[in-house]
Amino acid sequence: MSKGFFHTPKPVNEPVLSYAPGSAEKKQLKEAIAAARSQQVDIPMYIGGEEVRTGNKHALSPPHDHQHILGYFHEGDASHVEQAIQAALNAKEAWENLAWEHRASIFLKAADLIAGPYRARLNAATMLGQSKNAYQAEIDSACEIIDFLRFNVHFMSQIYSQQPESSPGIWNRIEQRALEGFVFALTPFNFTAIAGNLPTAPAMMGNTVVWKPAYTQIYSAQVLMQVFREAGVPDGVINLIYVDGPAAGEIIFNHPDFAGIHFTGSTGVFQHIWRTIGQNIARYKGYPRIVGETGGKDFVIAHKSANARAFATALVRGAFEYQGQKCSAASRAYVPSNLWEEVKGYIIEDLKSIKMGGVEDFTNFFNAVIDEKSFDKIANYIEAARKDSKIKVVAGGRYDKSKGYFVEPTVLETADASSVTMCEEIFGPVLTIYVYHAENFEQTLELADKTSPYALTGALFAQDRYAIELGEKKLLHSAGNFYINDKPTGAVVGQQPFGGSRASGTNDKAGSMINLLRWVSPRVIKETFVPATDYRYPFLQEE
Repeated sequence: MSKGFFHTPKPVNEPVLSYAPGSAEKKQLKEAIAAARSQQVDIPMYIGGEEVRTGNKHALSPPHDHQHILGYFHEGDASHVEQAIQAALNAKEAWENLAWEHRASIFLKAADLIAGPYRARLNAATMLGQSKNAYQAEIDSACEIIDFLRFNVHFMSQIYSQQPESSPGIWNRIEQRALEGFVFALTPFNFTAIAGNLPTAPAMMGNTVVWKPAYTQIYSAQVLMQVFREAGVPDGVINLIYVDGPAAGEIIFNHPDFAGIHFTGSTGVFQHIWRTIGQNIARYKGYPRIVGETGGKDFVIAHKSANARAFATALVRGAFEYQGQKCSAASRAYVPSNLWEEVKGYIIEDLKSIKMGGVEDFTNFFNAVIDEKSFDKIANYIEAARKDSKIKVVAGGRYDKSKGYFVEPTVLETADASSVTMCEEIFGPVLTIYVYHAENFEQTLELADKTSPYALTGALFAQDRYAIELGEKKLLHSAGNFYINDKPTGAVVGQQPFGGSRASGTNDKAGSMINLLRWVSPRVIKETFVPATDYRYPFLQEE
């Protein structure tokens, strides 16, 4: 068999399609949306080589049109978790021993399938299932997942190529082994790309995976699974199950072959998982890898020298794109007193022009929040704010769930920098503004740093370079992704690796080599060509 040192195709970020009037992609996407709405799909679990249907069916509906049924998924139970773990373990030896270039080929093919024949279908599924507008779907379920797959293949090849130095007569080598056991991928509703990356990143490095998506993301998850199967991911390498979280955790975190978890979700859930793993640590064959990106209370701070128009635009986009349901969404802002009236005017002007409604109408910038539970939580925050004498509703504040889970983009102004909506993660379209005296910039930086336990994203607007430098220093540990004169959302794979610290996660930077290194266990091999035949060292001899 011929061998070689293979170079993977150089990754380039997938271009974002415009969906401009009359464009081919807009026509294709509208056709895909219409086709999806015209049928009800039956969604099985995928365990090993089987499509598993339990008969315990749950309806899936668009959040913006909750009376319409897109299809049904078959919910599993503890027995299906066991079955998925066994399927992963059965597939492991063949998969981790498959030459890495063949694993690379599979995921490069998956990227091309999404970029081509599956693009409209996956975007339509994300739009309908998760209530994303066309642009938000395009940057997520097309471009970002394509980028994850292509760049991760590139990072994988770099990891395998890194080798130690060797002394004369010795050859030192490092091989990157897959983890011993199976990996659990627990994925969120808000990004189809994250739901695809969390199982594929460990799988790319030779691991086999049990994948449990959020129920509110299953509609697009099953399209991803079809892509992976068509790309050639072998049976049992990625097993997709729909099981209640605690039921799945009870089996997975007690299993001796549990090797790691790749997680995106709430801080509370992640901390509970971490505690459970700690309590069960003696059960496992090794120390599991715990990789998680969790909550955020992301800030935007303006210095008195900031461009008011640019700052206002960043707040509107950063806080209200995808209804504020991004881990990185702007949720609290600190505005200097000299800019507030101008900034407020721009925000109100922008919000008046924003249309809210279903994703099928491409003129709607703003859509629905994910489900009734989220809707009720956000509404409660808004009502509590109305009753607080220190808070004014600057814009929005209305909500209605009669047809879909619609909450208006809402801007609050607080006189208390420690008010609830400045401190707690809401995960919805609510932005709270604190106006500070324009000369108290440094104190406000310290305030922003101490207000929240999170440290995911943050942004600083200023024209004064001394202010920018000061902000960088004072906010050193406040954000894993820090933006200067830009909104705190929209990290691009390969350009801004994503992740935060403190209560926001382990900061293992999805979209970089750092993340993939968590899914391998290196073995160092030292080979001596002419080994010693005498135990004696020269120092033992006397003159």
